[in-house]
Amino acid sequence: MPRLATKIEAILYLKGQPLSIAAIAEYAECSKAEVSEALLELMADYAHRDSALEVVETPEGYCLQLRTSFQSLMQNLIPSELGVGALRTLAAIALKGPLTQTELVDLRGSGAYQQVQELVELGYIRKRRQADSRSYWLQVTDKFHQYFQVDRLPQQVDEPTQA
Repeated sequence: MPRLATKIEAILYLKGQPLSIAAIAEYAECSKAEVSEALLELMADYAHRDSALEVVETPEGYCLQLRTSFQSLMQNLIPSELGVGALRTLAAIALKGPLTQTELVDLRGSGAYQQVQELVELGYIRKRRQADSRSYWLQVTDKFHQYFQVDRLPQQVDEPTQA
């Protein structure tokens, strides 16, 4: 079983947004006191390692982010029209898609609604209403494959099955 600080690191990475101590405790299934202690351990670990990432406390909560000294590199590598949140949402759709918008929001948080709209407008994903639900199927488009030079994603299905 990984240590709590490592589990919190995974939670911060996967959520991709600042999280309160209470939210982290809920995801990690432990107490707020344990989270506080593990966050201090994790922050100290990042402070002493030669890493491009850091764990910081923001007004919205704790997050795992790229160190500011790497911002110019990020601007060169990530399409300027995509923010980090939208890029992470796109990655989730690419890796887990096709998936429903409801599943995506459970995975990425409510900010995913706006990011999905942005990604649809940019042509990286398409959304189609499910036949038996109010949610939408989300999947990457040919533009995604061309732009990111990805021929095929692991275990990707061409069309979702509809019951």
